[in-house]
Amino acid sequence: MELEVRHLRVLCAIADLGSLHKAARELGMAQPSLSTQLRRIEQALGAQLFVRARTGCRPTPLGHLVLSRARPLVAEFATIVTETRAAAARATGGTLLRIGATASRAIPGWLRRLRARLPGIEPTLQMDVSANFLLGMVAAGRLDMAFVHEVEGSPLRVPRGLCLRVLVRREPQFVTLAADHPAAARGEVRLADLADERWMVDSTVDGEWDALCRVLRAAGLEPDLLHGDYLTAYSLAATGEVVTVSQPTAHPRPDLAMRPLEGDPIGVRLLLAARREAELDAAYAELEAAYWDVARQAPAYQEWLARSARPAAADDDEARPCGR
Repeated sequence: MELEVRHLRVLCAIADLGSLHKAARELGMAQPSLSTQLRRIEQALGAQLFVRARTGCRPTPLGHLVLSRARPLVAEFATIVTETRAAAARATGGTLLRIGATASRAIPGWLRRLRARLPGIEPTLQMDVSANFLLGMVAAGRLDMAFVHEVEGSPLRVPRGLCLRVLVRREPQFVTLAADHPAAARGEVRLADLADERWMVDSTVDGEWDALCRVLRAAGLEPDLLHGDYLTAYSLAATGEVVTVSQPTAHPRPDLAMRPLEGDPIGVRLLLAARREAELDAAYAELEAAYWDVARQAPAYQEWLARSARPAAADDDEARPCGR
C-alpha cells in the first residue's frame, strides 16, 4: 500500500482526538474500517504508530515523528483545495460561502435553497459536534457562518464580535425508544416510565450529557448512562437496548418511536452566527424555510406544535447585535 494524504489525515485525526471511535466519526467512517486502515498504514510503514489502551490511543515515539511530518502536509493539501475552489469560484463569477453546522435535517434543504437563490454562490459545509468549536471558526474568519444548537443550561461561549440570530427560541428534545416499548403507546413519555432503562447520549456534543444528567437527577433517577454516537444509539434503541434523546425533526422510522417527554425538560436554542448582519440576512430566510419544511415531515413534532401553548419560533427581536 502506498501512503496517501487521506492516510495522513487518518493519523492526525486519531492523534488529535485520542480515540479510534471519535476519529472514525470525525472522518465519517465506521470504527472497524478505521481500525483496519490504521493497521494497513502501520504495516506499510513497518512499525506501530499508536499504543491502544482502554483510555484511548496515544502516539508511539515513531508515531510522533510521523505526525510531525504529516501535519504540515495535511494542512498544505487542505489549503490547496480551499484556494483552488475559491479561484474556480472567482473565475466563474462566483463566491464560496463557508458554512459550519451541528447536526440538523434542515441542512440539505438550506444548501439547496441557497444555491437556487444565489447561483453565483457555492456553499461549502463543515460539520462538527461542537457548537463552541464552530463559533470559534467563524470568529477566526475560517467560516462565514455557523448554524448551531445551544443546550439549555449550558450556554455557548460566543466570541466577542459575532452576530447571532435565533431560529428557534426553545426546541424540545424528544426521547427515542423502540416502537414496541410500552411507553411508546403514550402521547408523552414520563421519565418515571424509563426508570429502568439505559440511556445512550453523545458526550462530545456540547452540553448534552450534562443536560440529561441534570434532568434525570431532578426526577430522582440514576439510570446507566452510556456514551455513543446517535447513529449507534438509534440502532440500539430499535432493539430495546437503550433509549436516547433526539431532535424533534428526526426522520420517522418504523422500528422507532419518537415521543415528547412530559414537561419538555430538555430544550435547545437554534442559532445562526456570523461576523456581520449582512451575512445573516443573506442566509437566514433559506435556513428558516428549510427547518420548518423538515418540521412538517415529523408527525410527533407537528402534534407537539399543535398542542403546545409555547411557540417554538423565535421572537422577531431576539438576536445578538454584532460586537457584543
